[in-house]
Amino acid sequence: SDDGSKEIVLVHRVPLLPLRDTVVFPHMVVPLFVGREKSIGALEEATAPGSQKEILLSAQRRARTDEPVPDDIHAVGTLSTVLQLLLPDGTIKVLVEGKRRAIIRQFVKTDGFFEVEVEPLPDQGGPSPELEALMREVLST
Repeated sequence: SDDGSKEIVLVHRVPLLPLRDTVVFPHMVVPLFVGREKSIGALEEATAPGSQKEILLSAQRRARTDEPVPDDIHAVGTLSTVLQLLLPDGTIKVLVEGKRRAIIRQFVKTDGFFEVEVEPLPDQGGPSPELEALMREVLST
């Protein structure tokens, strides 16, 4: 019998949106401007009718890389929900909400857009009382 304390880890597939110069954390709501073909493809997949509106946001190692390959993208990102998609003047503006951290286990698809198998990571609680005390001490000096 299960006491409910164990969380079932589900590896599942989601589109990946590589980010330049931006990191989205859980519980953040962030507007993003998207222009690259692969990124637009990932957003179209994430917002297709019947989809979960879920996408993985992960930072690129170098912002200047225009056509990132899997090695250019950090393995840990944030599973996010697409809240709103706007298409003013050809640029796509999207509003996303970070839900939880996840790690890329495998790149499943790399043509058209990236699709990855991800495994959600356990939530890391807030700072410990010891760390809070140390932070107060550092800030007071």
